Amino acid sequence: MRLFSTLLVGLCASLAAHAVEPIPNADKGPKTDVIGAIQGWQKEGDMKISLPVTKVVLKNGLTVLLSEDHSVPMVSYHTWYRVGSRDESPGVTGAAHMLEHMMFKGAKKYDGKSFDRIFHENGIVNNAFTTNDYTGFFENLPSSKLELVMDMEVDRMSSLALNPVDLKSEKEVVKEERRWRVDNNPMGLVRELMMSTVFKYNPYHWPVIGYMKDINNYDVDKLRFFYSTYYVPNNAVLVIVGDFKTDKVKSLIEKYYGQLEYKPLPRRNYPREPLQEAQENATLKKDVQNSSFVVAFQSPRQGEPDMYPLDLAANILGNGTSSRLYKRLVYQKQIATSAYSFNYAMKEAGVLAVGVNMKPGLGVQEALDITYNELWKLRNQKVTDKELRKAKTQVMKDLVDSLKTMDGKARALAVNEIVTGSYETLFTDLDKYEAVTAEDIQKAADKYTNQTQRSVIVLEPKGKKKE
Repeated sequence: MRLFSTLLVGLCASLAAHAVEPIPNADKGPKTDVIGAIQGWQKEGDMKISLPVTKVVLKNGLTVLLSEDHSVPMVSYHTWYRVGSRDESPGVTGAAHMLEHMMFKGAKKYDGKSFDRIFHENGIVNNAFTTNDYTGFFENLPSSKLELVMDMEVDRMSSLALNPVDLKSEKEVVKEERRWRVDNNPMGLVRELMMSTVFKYNPYHWPVIGYMKDINNYDVDKLRFFYSTYYVPNNAVLVIVGDFKTDKVKSLIEKYYGQLEYKPLPRRNYPREPLQEAQENATLKKDVQNSSFVVAFQSPRQGEPDMYPLDLAANILGNGTSSRLYKRLVYQKQIATSAYSFNYAMKEAGVLAVGVNMKPGLGVQEALDITYNELWKLRNQKVTDKELRKAKTQVMKDLVDSLKTMDGKARALAVNEIVTGSYETLFTDLDKYEAVTAEDIQKAADKYTNQTQRSVIVLEPKGKKKE
């Protein structure tokens, strides 16, 4: 599925000077036919996503996307950097995530104590996230506080403190986060093992949060190199959505960000993952009550044509209680407590995965056989018209629902600009999902889900005998 969170990831910023690109509405229908960013909502199969977007690229390479929305006196302010865990290397895994934490510990003008205090005193909600492909920081704020936030963001983009005392304490926070998300979380363990099994060569192999041994060994020098290399204007995308005047904000951006210098970026050559030619198996034994498994496949990167039918295939297989796997394993056979499927598309590659959680005391083999059978059906039989229409409705609704808020719109614009190289991809996705046929799903399943292409990850209770 397309992820507008974290999700869902352009490596090169244009160096054009003050290139301004107003984007016309995708559909010039009457005003009564518009809800938020969605036009044509009254006509099935004729919806268009339309946002008024102005794109500006400063001389220093900073990419800016501006979208006025005067519905409420609020602004969503997103600063995303084209750097994630794929830019790390063995020994410094998790550096992007650790640096995300340190970005809240103060810079030259606003120290660590005043940073959060100022936000709270001014009614500003803020947070951040790190993914395989990018790191994002955001604030949702009263529109009257826009210039204040801009000043604070420029401060930490240009002069982060990286105090050793702060790093020492924050390392403990990140270690606890890893325990909570991964080490003491069965599904976190399964996901980490899945990624390291599917990707042997690509940096998607290691977890975004990093390995515990690397977290223990972080020091200021390692993080400062990462910061000075990647936290530069020509590696960033600034997205502002909300209650402002575009011309005024463009002037403010030039005033605050224009003073920052362009810095050459290192050439980033990410190892391509070879096509898998033999089934991979991995087993974990932990203190858990029940067994579970994931069957995963390499899938296309974000925006590739095959991503769209695979998104729909994943929906048909395991999205919700009426999906194929849920009905067979939970309702009919009553051997599982849940079943799910997703297609996670990133900038370099993707993962199509099917997961099942068994009832306590039961092995996984029967459920695995049923899962293989359902995958065989996708490869050899067309999905029904009813299934296809339902999947399209659900996937497209998820996409549309993500655009209900200013924050959601800013996320969608940022992720498309970074992952696909252009925010305008957002405006064409509905059409691409709508154009998918049953034949497309069958062809994509046959291309990506054969036995030799699958990785099977099993989590079992400690002491359980092999079936």
